[in-house]
Amino acid sequence: MTTSSPEAVKKLIDNMQTDLRSLSMECKKKFPPVKEAAESGIVKIKTIAARNTDILAALKENSSEVVQPFLMGCGTKEPKITQLCLAAIQRLMSHEVVSEAAAGNIIAMLWQLMENGLEELKLLQTVLVLLTTNTVVHDEVLSKAIVLCFRLHFTKDNITNNTAAATVRQVVTVVFERMVTEDERHKGIVEQPPPVPGNSNRRSISTLRPSAKDAYMLFQDLCQLVNADAPYWLVGMTEMTRTFGLELLESVLNDFPEVFLQHQEFSFLLKERVCPLVIKLFSPNIKFRQGSAAAASPGPVEKPYFPICMRLLRVVSVLIKHFYSLLVTECEIFLSLLVKFLDGEKPQWLRAVAVESIHRLCVQPHLLRSFCHLGSPAPTNVPAGGSGSGSQVAGQSAAGAGGAGGGLTTQAAFEYRGTWIPLLTVSVQGSAKATYLEMLDKVDPPSIPEGYALSVAFSALLDLSGSDPAPGPGVTAETQGQSTEQEPVPQLVWEEMVNACWCGLLAALSLLLDASTDETATENILKAELTMASLCGRLGLVTPRDAFITAICKASLPPHYALTVLSSSATNLSNKSYSIQGQSVQIISPSSESHQQVVAVGQPLSAQPQGTVVLTAKNIQCMRTLLNLAHCHGAVLGTSWQLVLATLQHLVWILGLKPGSGGALKPGRAVEGPSTVLTTAVMTDLPVISNILSRLFESSQYLDDVSLHHLINALCSLSMEAMEMAYGNNKEPSLFAVAKLLETGLVNMDRIEILWRPLTGHLLEKVSSATLLPFALWLNLEIQAFSALAVCQHPNSRMREWGAEAVTSLIKAGLAYKHDPPLSQNQRLQLLLLNPLRELSNIAHADIRQKQLESVLQILQSQGDSLGPGWPLVLGVIGAIRNDQGESLIRTAFQCLQLVVTDFLPTMPCTCLQIVVEVAGSFGLQNQELNISLTSIGLLWNISDYFFQRGETIEQELNREEAALEKQAREKGVALNRPFHPAPPFDCLWLCLYAKLGELCVDPRPAVRKSAGQTLFSTISAHGTLLQQPTWHTVVWKVLFHLLDCVRKSSTTADKEKIESGGGNILIHHSRDTAEKQWAETWVLTLAGVARIFNTRRYLLQSLGDFFKAWEVLLDHIQSAALSKNNEVSLAALKSFQEILQIVTPVKDSEKPDALAAMGVPVLMDPVSAASGPGRPLLRSDSLAERLARYNGAEPAGTPPPGEEVDDSALWWSAWNTWYRTGTECTRPPAASDKLAFIPSQPFLTALVQIFPALYQHIKAGFSMEDLRKLGVILHGAVSVPISSDASPFILPSYTEAVLTSLQEAVLTALDVLQKAICIGPENMQVMYPAIFDQLLLFVEFSCKPPQYGKLETKHIANAKYNQIQLFAPAEWVALNYVPFAERSLEVVVDLYQKTACHKAVVSEKVLQNIIKTLRIPLGLKYACPSESTWKLAVASLLKVLSIGLPVARQHASSGKFDTMWPELANAFEDFLFPKSSPPDNLSIQEFQKNESIDVEVVQLISTEILPFANFIPKEFVGQIMAMLNKGSIHSQSSSFTEAEIDIRMREEFSKVCFETLLQFSFSNKVSTPQEGYISRMALSVLLKRSQDVLRRYVEDERLSGRCPLPRQQVTEIIFVLKAISTLMDSLKKTQPENVDGNTWAQVIALYPTLVECITCSSSEVSCALKEALGPFKDFMQPPVNKVQNGES
Repeated sequence: MTTSSPEAVKKLIDNMQTDLRSLSMECKKKFPPVKEAAESGIVKIKTIAARNTDILAALKENSSEVVQPFLMGCGTKEPKITQLCLAAIQRLMSHEVVSEAAAGNIIAMLWQLMENGLEELKLLQTVLVLLTTNTVVHDEVLSKAIVLCFRLHFTKDNITNNTAAATVRQVVTVVFERMVTEDERHKGIVEQPPPVPGNSNRRSISTLRPSAKDAYMLFQDLCQLVNADAPYWLVGMTEMTRTFGLELLESVLNDFPEVFLQHQEFSFLLKERVCPLVIKLFSPNIKFRQGSAAAASPGPVEKPYFPICMRLLRVVSVLIKHFYSLLVTECEIFLSLLVKFLDGEKPQWLRAVAVESIHRLCVQPHLLRSFCHLGSPAPTNVPAGGSGSGSQVAGQSAAGAGGAGGGLTTQAAFEYRGTWIPLLTVSVQGSAKATYLEMLDKVDPPSIPEGYALSVAFSALLDLSGSDPAPGPGVTAETQGQSTEQEPVPQLVWEEMVNACWCGLLAALSLLLDASTDETATENILKAELTMASLCGRLGLVTPRDAFITAICKASLPPHYALTVLSSSATNLSNKSYSIQGQSVQIISPSSESHQQVVAVGQPLSAQPQGTVVLTAKNIQCMRTLLNLAHCHGAVLGTSWQLVLATLQHLVWILGLKPGSGGALKPGRAVEGPSTVLTTAVMTDLPVISNILSRLFESSQYLDDVSLHHLINALCSLSMEAMEMAYGNNKEPSLFAVAKLLETGLVNMDRIEILWRPLTGHLLEKVSSATLLPFALWLNLEIQAFSALAVCQHPNSRMREWGAEAVTSLIKAGLAYKHDPPLSQNQRLQLLLLNPLRELSNIAHADIRQKQLESVLQILQSQGDSLGPGWPLVLGVIGAIRNDQGESLIRTAFQCLQLVVTDFLPTMPCTCLQIVVEVAGSFGLQNQELNISLTSIGLLWNISDYFFQRGETIEQELNREEAALEKQAREKGVALNRPFHPAPPFDCLWLCLYAKLGELCVDPRPAVRKSAGQTLFSTISAHGTLLQQPTWHTVVWKVLFHLLDCVRKSSTTADKEKIESGGGNILIHHSRDTAEKQWAETWVLTLAGVARIFNTRRYLLQSLGDFFKAWEVLLDHIQSAALSKNNEVSLAALKSFQEILQIVTPVKDSEKPDALAAMGVPVLMDPVSAASGPGRPLLRSDSLAERLARYNGAEPAGTPPPGEEVDDSALWWSAWNTWYRTGTECTRPPAASDKLAFIPSQPFLTALVQIFPALYQHIKAGFSMEDLRKLGVILHGAVSVPISSDASPFILPSYTEAVLTSLQEAVLTALDVLQKAICIGPENMQVMYPAIFDQLLLFVEFSCKPPQYGKLETKHIANAKYNQIQLFAPAEWVALNYVPFAERSLEVVVDLYQKTACHKAVVSEKVLQNIIKTLRIPLGLKYACPSESTWKLAVASLLKVLSIGLPVARQHASSGKFDTMWPELANAFEDFLFPKSSPPDNLSIQEFQKNESIDVEVVQLISTEILPFANFIPKEFVGQIMAMLNKGSIHSQSSSFTEAEIDIRMREEFSKVCFETLLQFSFSNKVSTPQEGYISRMALSVLLKRSQDVLRRYVEDERLSGRCPLPRQQVTEIIFVLKAISTLMDSLKKTQPENVDGNTWAQVIALYPTLVECITCSSSEVSCALKEALGPFKDFMQPPVNKVQNGES
């Protein structure tokens, strides 16, 4: 309910009437005038109420009359009445129905009451109500009211005094509030600017509005009063106290500063009245020195008075706070006074109050700012304050107020150099809650507790440093948000402020920090330093920033800890701009004897171990602040990172934190010296610290690029120091920097490009100024081009290990990070990331390489699919192996390679495939681990397989790439440079693979060579179809022949020394125990491989221009291998020779069911040679169709183009020449002098000869006699070669078997092939038969006289029955048993002769004669032959041959072609039938009889085949035969026979046949030709002559023997002769007489006397025979007649 509402008004009217009634009642008796006035008042009110609608306005109008009764009531001075009236007046006032005049009356009445000392409290109340409810009281009335209150303040009554004081304060406030409202009202009206008042007229206030005038007058009088002068306006003041005056002044100044700032008049008052007044009142305090004698000065010195002094300071605080801008000079005076009061010589209370005042200023940032902003002439105010407070503290400490307190207490305190000052809790930071400045009721100076001033000063300092950065964040905000003109102002102001105060602050704070014993205090000091450091950093003030940071750093480390960075940060920067001493401020280093709780003992991190150092709790606290600083203010640290990180590194070291994975530090034990001792307190802190440390580097992701660079620079240089330190000794190095570099890198992956090179550069290598840094940001790196070697190359292994850990972790993280754009599209970044990995390859330390390779393995496993353009780098790393690296390294690298080959070939660019081949090859060539070499060859096979399967895609991609490269090359005008250039890129890939395998084929290790060789040839044969035709040229010349040359060279120069068994228990087989033998194996493999390729790919190769040349080269290789002195090689060479001869012209495609045909793989005679290599299939089945299609497109490789057959002959003749040269060379006997001659082995010779049939198939068309002769030479030579005695058991048949060696078989096969060819060949070939016979007959002779091999001394295997060979006799060489060979040859001769006897050539070349001539040798030797089978076979053969040959000879008798044969034949018969050798003694009777039967066969042949045709046979021959028969028909015995054997040994049967034959041919009844008659006569005469001889001999023997009987055989013989004679006689009787020659008769008759002489014989058998023989002679007994015979007389 408001005062103007109708209800309120009604109530007011009622109340008024009630009051008046009460008044009238009270005054009825004593004061009738009053009563009347009251009653008329009632009427008046009723009238007003009745007449007016606006009752209140009417009341106010008439207020003088309305109030009158009450005023009269007050005049009665009756307490009861007075109270009633005052209450009523107050009611009127509160309804604002009092006019100005009425108010004046009321005041006057109140004044009377005051003077009478009545109702003082009620008076004050009334005044207050009057002044506060309305503004009707002005000027003198107002001043009167105020004076009234003042006077009441000085009564005797305490309550009144206090109430009055409060009222005065309120009234003063009201006066000024009125002025403020008045200003508000007039704000909108523009007024004429008032003329500036002159100093002379103090009361020139005409320009002021009413309320302002009141305020002005009031304030002016207050100053007068305080100054103890008379007031101008407050008339009637009787007394006044200065303290009250100062309080009022302070409250006005504090509550209404805008009044003074807006109105010049008031400003003038401030300047002219207030300031001088304050300064004047301060004088006693300034002059006073505590404890100085009064005598020192001429007049007595006024003592400082606490209440005034304290109030003055409060006024000063207000002045400085609100009017600094107005009163710059005055305020500077005040500030310097304040600082003066802090002197140690001033009273304690004064110092305390002064400190409190300063503290008040310190918590007002805007004020501090304006000190700088406006104190432009010399902004020394705050620095004075700052350093002053510092010096004050120092002074108080030095004075040792309160004595030196020793031992430890729990109370928070400062302690420095033995002085101990407690720290009291003064105020909450940020609010200056003063204690003594508020003691307004105290008159005496209070006693100040010990340490109070210090504590306030401490708070002030903290507040000062804390308030400074209030604008801090604004730096950035404002600079961004405001326009440029305004921008410099705040920045400059702050710089000014900092420059002004940092030295003092730093000195004070570092001293306090050192002295502090309380954790909270320490915390606050550190916060202050931290804040300052950050502010300086933000403002870019390097020196102060570094100074504050250095202070924190020093406080973190143990006392006197030698850390160069910190000491040098002062000395290094001792040029003018960095001089900290410039302001003669000493940064206090921590003192050692402070009583702090030791929480850790550890090793100092320095080059020379200096025992242990201790860390206190305060050190740890400082360390946390340092971490906080780095964490929150990293962006402004700049170059100070160096200080911060160096300190952290040392602390981490002392605490024994060691880096773990990812670079985070974990508590670890110290390695050397006494181990680090940590209390449990620290142990619990450590994880926190290490966590903060990690977070600190994690937060580096929020730094801008420049700050990040500073951080990395700092870490790098720390790391450099750590490295230098670790050089000299084997102490464990500090890995802090490296670990943190790693952590920083890991969290800044998103902008890794910026920091990558400095990071990895430092970790890897020297970063020299030459390194191109991709960003200008990195230029600062160039300034500190690193002088030391890289971390990874450091000799200290821990250091290296961490360097590598860092590099590899960064790379792995970098690759795994989801970059934007992704790495696959950002090639430059990917290569940037991978580059350091490659750089690591240049470092020789194995541990580094191990790390590098392990990380490659991990990268492959995690990011292998997305490496893309990074593959060359990765492969380069894998392939950077050297033989001086250990096995484990190579093994790890190889694992990587295996992974690549098995999983990643399809994902990498095809251009990298060549690198993969190179790398796999390099693993093959390394000599540390044989198994890896072998496995890598397997990988090469897998790679080739991959090429084969993905051929088309690879080819397309490579061609695209090639086109691009060629274009580039053309633009640059240079030739495209790549290996095997003219060939297409895909073929080049293959060629690289082949070349690599080729290198491996000549590796020093046999196993590698073998494996590589097999793989090379397998892949060429399996995948060669993919190559373009011209590429084959390169394959043949650059790969295959090059390889053959190398192998041949190595083999011929290989060492023949025996290799001891390879380490451990590995035995080397004797066939591989020299390098030469091992190389032999390689040569064999290589040659076989090349030959196979020539075989299977011949038609492809033949289409290349220089096939003939290649063929020649191949043959040359085969020849040199065949002639090598190694049996294995030579034999293999011949196998290869065989292989290339097995090429046949393939049949047409259409007739061939087999897909292989299209591949140009001919259908071979020998299926084995089609297999391509060691147990691998020739072709892969998959994707075969594509290949076929590709190859069938041009022309089927299987069928040679027309007209090519012609060329072949040249190839084959070339092969024949090679064969001939080889044969001649190897069968040529060694010179006599050559003791160590190499003699080819049997298998070799066998193979050589076995080649001929295949070769002959190709050259038969042109094979001439000359060639046959050459062949003969070789065959003969080959057969003549002896075998070495140690091989003989394997080759020689045991003597009981007559077997041919395989060589001999081969020789005969060769001749057989030839003979068959001649047989079916054209006529002109048949002239070769005789040559073949000659050759065979030559071999037949071997049976009796084995061939000599040069002058080599050999042992012969003679007739085994007599000469059992000792296999290992001293002779090194054993001649073969040639008998079986000769005999087989003989059989061949016979067979052949059977077929060819009638051939012209055979007839004309006297083959038969040659056969007989040859056979004559064994026939003549007969029992002397090495083997008896020989002569038996010879006889049988002779019989066979003659049975065929004689008819032919007879047929050609007239031509004379056989004339020379007959004597030869006769001699042969003669030699055989009457041998010079006697049968061996041990010949059994059965054997002898068998042999005799052979003789009989011969005679039978004569009787059937020769004698019947005597007329075609030369007479001499027949004569010889007859003589022979004659000789045979007479028993001739050898004297050696024993009696018992005589009758058998006499060859009776033989003689008998001879004789019968003679007889048979003696009387031929049907002489058809003269020749036959001639034979008969001849036979007869021989027979008769023979009989005569026998008989004569018998008679003589009979006579000589006397009584002794003659030997049985002689008796038999004679009986036979006698029988023969009787037979002859019978024959003669039957014959026509004219057929019998006269000579015959004569001879017959001449026998008679002899017969007669035999009659004396004693033997009855002889007698019987004689009787029969003599009987027929009776026919001759007739008288002689005239001799007419045959018409002759």
